[in-house]
Amino acid sequence: MTFIFSVTVWLKPTGNAPIIKFKKWVVERNCTIAKIMGFLKQYMKLDTTASVFLYVNQSFAPSPDSEVGNIYECFNINGKLVLYYSTSPAWG
Repeated sequence: MTFIFSVTVWLKPTGNAPIIKFKKWVVERNCTIAKIMGFLKQYMKLDTTASVFLYVNQSFAPSPDSEVGNIYECFNINGKLVLYYSTSPAWG
């Protein structure tokens, strides 16, 4: 059995979110959703008080302390995890 240490994450904008140049990222399995939110906030040069919301497959917002590897195991599509990001609430 081979253990994968990284996960391919596709970041797609929704709502009023700015479009980022690179959509495909490789992150470690133990990376948290909060780290990705912080990265996006910094990458998009948002104010420190701005909010970033992440959604899995346009359906739900994972908990900030969720690990990407766990979400990947349950919700990957063809070996990639699609996360939609927004600067305002988009889906439930």
